[in-house]
Amino acid sequence: MELYQIKTFAAVAELGHLTRAAERLHLSQPAVSAHVKALEDELGVRLFERTSSGMVLTHAGRELLRHADRVLAAVENLRRAARALKGEITAHLRIGSVIDPDFLRLGDFLSRAVERHPGLDLEVHHEVSGAALEAVRAGELDASFYFGDIAHAEVSGLALRELAYRVTAPAEWADRVRGADWAQIAAQPWILPPAISTMTGLARALFAEHGVAPARLIEADNELVIANLVASGVGLSLMREEVALEKQQAGEVVVWDKVRPRTTLWFIHPASRADDPPITALLEVLRETWGLPAETATA
Repeated sequence: MELYQIKTFAAVAELGHLTRAAERLHLSQPAVSAHVKALEDELGVRLFERTSSGMVLTHAGRELLRHADRVLAAVENLRRAARALKGEITAHLRIGSVIDPDFLRLGDFLSRAVERHPGLDLEVHHEVSGAALEAVRAGELDASFYFGDIAHAEVSGLALRELAYRVTAPAEWADRVRGADWAQIAAQPWILPPAISTMTGLARALFAEHGVAPARLIEADNELVIANLVASGVGLSLMREEVALEKQQAGEVVVWDKVRPRTTLWFIHPASRADDPPITALLEVLRETWGLPAETATA
């Protein structure tokens, strides 16, 4: 049994077609077919049913594919270990992104990371802030940008900067909100992200502090959508200070100036992986991207 036969088996199983597997593996279709047949002969079982639409795994094929995947993963781990011994950092990392990618300096960060460490394969997922924290805790993300408090011992983070938020309303509501008190502000329609969002947590903490609750909530899960809805006259919301002041200057919104809640922007990762070379490599690049001192500690 040869490793290339197992790789071919896994590719055909994933793609369900000999031709597509051949294209991925840079082989001819007859070569792919021969690999599968040789593996079937050696194992003594049929791995696929040939149909008019492609290749379908048999029961034996489905069972053996799990073993094949483990073999291929072990081989990849062996290669990574060898590269690590040579000083190369290689890994596939799932990175969470929240809010505006330009604000996060995401493009600069990722381009520096892959230039410095070509063996890093980075996959970016946009998340609501609270969901990003939970995904890191659950191991669904290897690291993520995040803003808010880190209240879990199993998560560590590098503080990047403070974030300030402002209460904003449609520009045409200026007379309605400028002299308003908390009860009057809460009586207006509010636009907030899902409950797991840090921004929603900030808003609810403000309401609770002043003994009020919003009369009506409209949910939107994207910062740009929320900003557009406020400017369009749908309701009030919290908005990042930079965005709020820019839109106020443009005459799109009005800022209610009685409150300025603040939080922290972090880059978080599992605490158990604080010494993991791919994570420490990302933190080093992130400090450089954000102009932070090399000795900046993580929480």
